[in-house]
Amino acid sequence: MKKKVLLFIVFISVFANAQILSSTLDKKTLALGEPAVLKINIDNLQGKQVNSAAKNSLLPFHFEGIKDSISLKEDSYSRTVEFAVFDEGKYTIPVLEFKVGDKVLKTIPYEVEVVNTAKKGDEISDIMNNKEVKLDVNDYWELYKFYILGLIALIALIIIIYYFIRYSKRDKNSPKIVTNKTLRDLENLKKKKYIENNNYRAFYIELIDISRNFISTQYKFPADVLLTDDLISFMKNNNTISKENEAIVEDVFLRGDLVKFAKTFPDKETMQNDFKGIQDFVKRSTKDIEFEKVRSDV
Repeated sequence: MKKKVLLFIVFISVFANAQILSSTLDKKTLALGEPAVLKINIDNLQGKQVNSAAKNSLLPFHFEGIKDSISLKEDSYSRTVEFAVFDEGKYTIPVLEFKVGDKVLKTIPYEVEVVNTAKKGDEISDIMNNKEVKLDVNDYWELYKFYILGLIALIALIIIIYYFIRYSKRDKNSPKIVTNKTLRDLENLKKKKYIENNNYRAFYIELIDISRNFISTQYKFPADVLLTDDLISFMKNNNTISKENEAIVEDVFLRGDLVKFAKTFPDKETMQNDFKGIQDFVKRSTKDIEFEKVRSDV
């Protein structure tokens, strides 16, 4: 008998010092979007700290939180979570843990069934009447500013690309650049020492190729496809190349044809004079272009 009384006293003592957790769920069957309330209470805290999940993070994914309030007193803790579910089906509120001091207390799990109470043919009414909202310029700007800025950026990019392509092409074919490139080609020809080695055939073939490419690019003549006689006739009828330059081109090209078909054998002095003549023609070509531009403007 004494042992039973002692055990009862110990049980009462332990129970009196223990924290008590209780939880209630007001509804276990919900309509879509219908609010439900879960309450958790812990009594006999004895001033101990309660740790649990942060606000609006206590319930799993499908449970949309509406309100999450915590009331903490010296000897009691109360948490009320209002939620709703917007998908049909059965969902479980799992065991929730609350740490009181060094002790972990757990709730019981709850199963919630969510049903669609709407019937076919039911009239669905808005909770509130639609309101007409007038938007001003700032409102429209906030709505569409990223589209407008993106469109402006796209237009600017297109303009930049257009002018880049246009002027890069123009620069590559500008009279000055074409002239300098051809002068470099002539210098490379000179370094091959065809004149010094009396290799007149190779010299004239390359000299005339360089000259034809130059005339095609600088004057926009079809010099690369026309025969010598046709090119000379084309130059004289076009009047773009000065008479002085025409005479040099005609003289060198005709001599080049004779050399090519072994009808004449020029000496070194003649080859040097022809090289110098073409070189001077290339240098003077910009004056022809400038004069032609002024003439076309007039």
